[in-house]
Amino acid sequence: MNQVILQPMKLSYDVEEEIKTLRTSLQFFRDDKRVILFTSCISGEGKSETSYSLASSLTGIGKKVLLIDADLRKGKSVVKIKAGKAGKGLSHYLSGQAPLTDVITTTDIPNFHMIFSGPVPPDATELLSGQFFANMIEIARRVYDYIIIDTSPLGLVVDASIIAEHCDGSILMIESGNIKYRFAQEVKKKLENSGCSIMGVVLNKVDWKKSGKYYGKYYGKYYGNYYGSPYGGAEK
Repeated sequence: MNQVILQPMKLSYDVEEEIKTLRTSLQFFRDDKRVILFTSCISGEGKSETSYSLASSLTGIGKKVLLIDADLRKGKSVVKIKAGKAGKGLSHYLSGQAPLTDVITTTDIPNFHMIFSGPVPPDATELLSGQFFANMIEIARRVYDYIIIDTSPLGLVVDASIIAEHCDGSILMIESGNIKYRFAQEVKKKLENSGCSIMGVVLNKVDWKKSGKYYGKYYGKYYGNYYGSPYGGAEK
């Protein structure tokens, strides 16, 4: 395994509290909700930042976590490396160019491992549909408490539906004021058709000034409240 030192994301106190709220909400689900998919309707809604922040936050309560960047189409990770080299990525493994041990990267955060996406392949959907991905998840289940998977926007490409077949639950990112209700419902239906339960929705980039609930300069600028908690009828 390669090892890297990560450059921490600069989150305000209020944003960190929202991530902790999301983390706490996950703990109310059954123990079998361990492989969790993050997707969105379009790009730029904040799913990568949120999935990374949640994964690193889970290590803070003693969980061993693997974050997989399975958005093979974007070609770069939101995670910044301060020192070290990530080496091979997910596309190398799925195409048979590298064993799984060569694509898992350890970090300076205890119990936090990552798989970066790697080079953009010409056949992302085909690679994700293959047996290599299914095998990877089964192996990871034996090692990690949580596996967080950052996927492509489901409103644009089908990749997240394919990945969802191997996940225990999914979380949908919605950018406040930018995604139409009908569009969000279409994406929700795609997730449901994959057989993966929807654990909840993260409403992102909330303008609390306009909503009358402004509590600080940066509160809700990048992350909103977590909706769809297990108390709201989701499966437990």
